[in-house]
Amino acid sequence: MKTLEEISRLIDGELSGPGDLKIKGIQSLDAAGPDEISFAVSERYAHQVANSRAGAFILPTGWKHSLPRPAVFVKDPYLAYALVAAAFSERPFRATGISQEAHIGLGCRINRNVSIYPGVFLGKDVEIGESVTLYPGVVLGDGVTVGEGSTIFPNVVIYEGCKIGRRVRIHANAVIGSDGFGYARDGMRHVKIPQTGIVVVEDDVEIGAGTTIDRAALGRTTIGAGTKIDNLVQIGHNVVVGPGSIIVAQAGISGSTRLGKGVVLGGQVGLTGHIELGDGVKVAAQSGVARNISPGEVVSGSPAMPHRLWLRVVNSLKRIPELIKDVRSLKERVKRIEDGR
Repeated sequence: MKTLEEISRLIDGELSGPGDLKIKGIQSLDAAGPDEISFAVSERYAHQVANSRAGAFILPTGWKHSLPRPAVFVKDPYLAYALVAAAFSERPFRATGISQEAHIGLGCRINRNVSIYPGVFLGKDVEIGESVTLYPGVVLGDGVTVGEGSTIFPNVVIYEGCKIGRRVRIHANAVIGSDGFGYARDGMRHVKIPQTGIVVVEDDVEIGAGTTIDRAALGRTTIGAGTKIDNLVQIGHNVVVGPGSIIVAQAGISGSTRLGKGVVLGGQVGLTGHIELGDGVKVAAQSGVARNISPGEVVSGSPAMPHRLWLRVVNSLKRIPELIKDVRSLKERVKRIEDGR
């Protein structure tokens, strides 16, 4: 339970209404009750706000419509929603210790303040920091390190030697450090190139369910600090993802590609290998990128091109049947003219 004043301070908002109003949680406009707060990102939701049963609202600064109940005004309601939702969902870490049904390999170094559930398998020389949670079915290979405050959900597999930073969250069934896809051709035979590197996941990264990140052929595959990766993403060997990047579901990044800081890849984006995307690049969903992209560019399409150009191309596609009809008509007219000579 939090007061409206506490919520206002948390999101650096302007309070309108009683600061001592008790709020037990945050909910959507149509589902919120009198003891919950809800939010609207813009005034186009004014009708839903007017009809909501929420006890209070988070609204954008400059809201022009009438207010049925107390509100907190902020510059970015969506960010405020994220902060308030996190505050209500926070659960203090409680160490349950190491289950007797977990396998702990020789030479492991495990902080006392951990939660390791039944069915966890740790290889040799694994290092686990403070306040780490390993859920059932987690497998950590020899020499893996997991930094303090990290949470690894059920059935995640992290291969030998990989390094996981602090406050990292890896969701169910992700695989970190499996072999990169590397083969040399010998006639009709594919000769496997040994994948002897590792994966390094830096601090404050979140990795979605079913995502796979390949170990490097040599050296390391790196996921930069603060990066957020959705479900079902494939990241190839020796890829470098810069800090603060966003990679949405079903994106695929081929080997040795480098992403700068704050890169955003939409869903189902495909990147070929050995290219570089500069800082702040944004790639729209389902785009295919086969060339270097300069910092700050926004690209779309397959092959990817500047976003505004792609919009013109897509708009032109709708007119192709009409253009074909016009060309046929012009050809017929030209033929009639030529025949009349």
